[in-house]
Amino acid sequence: MKDTTFAFLGAGNMANALIKGLLRAGVSPSAISGTVRRAERKAELEALHGITVGMDNVEAARRAQVVVLAVKPQALDKLLVQIAPVMDASKLVVSVAAGVPIAAIERRLGPNTRVVRTMPNTPCLVGQGATALSAGEHATPEDLTLVTKLFAAVGITTVVDEVLLDAVTGLSGSGPAYIFLIIEALSDAGVKVGLSRHVALKLAAQTVLGSAQLLLETQAHPGTLKDQVTSPGGTAIAGLHTLEAGGLRTTLIDAVEAATRRAKELGQIFLDKP
Repeated sequence: MKDTTFAFLGAGNMANALIKGLLRAGVSPSAISGTVRRAERKAELEALHGITVGMDNVEAARRAQVVVLAVKPQALDKLLVQIAPVMDASKLVVSVAAGVPIAAIERRLGPNTRVVRTMPNTPCLVGQGATALSAGEHATPEDLTLVTKLFAAVGITTVVDEVLLDAVTGLSGSGPAYIFLIIEALSDAGVKVGLSRHVALKLAAQTVLGSAQLLLETQAHPGTLKDQVTSPGGTAIAGLHTLEAGGLRTTLIDAVEAATRRAKELGQIFLDKP
């Protein structure tokens, strides 16, 4: 990875996290470039990372061995049309655009394009991301290894078949939004029973963080860990009864299913474009 040149087309928050990960892994700033739309953002990234930042997507793609498509899905079509003339099979394309199928990228860049499609989530910004990766037909095992290392620098990774990436989008891709809502609700509950907002939010966030860490480190089933908290006739079982009565489990399952369906719809819209 240290001998590879990278171009991040659309150097927003996710690209910024990945650039930090590359620099921590020992990649030279001279091997990394990015593109932005605003001059002030250009100066900010250059000062922050010491990398080359421009506003010309075509030139950045031309010079890089790995081209990371880090724009929003709605901006991707225009970007692919821009860079298509300078793309060939010598370059690896990495997409972080939610819902955009590999076939749609290949159709715009060429059928032999080496593509690895990824679905990261926003905790990558603090080095605690969860990213799923899927390799296109022309991507090599070495390509997949390189992209795995890239995202491992900002969290955990897993390789899945592309058909499952919409499910990943519904679960871990959209999941931070669900968790933030849960933390906010727990904080509201703390305020209702007498805690200050600052204390309630701090306790709620740390409870979620600590519980997740406990599960990952012990690798115990969540039901087992739940049972360790629930004493006969105690407070936790009373709270759990209320959550089950309110349909929390069903609501979360429905949320993941709804987000997965929407990801599929967005992907189909992209495929249907001429």
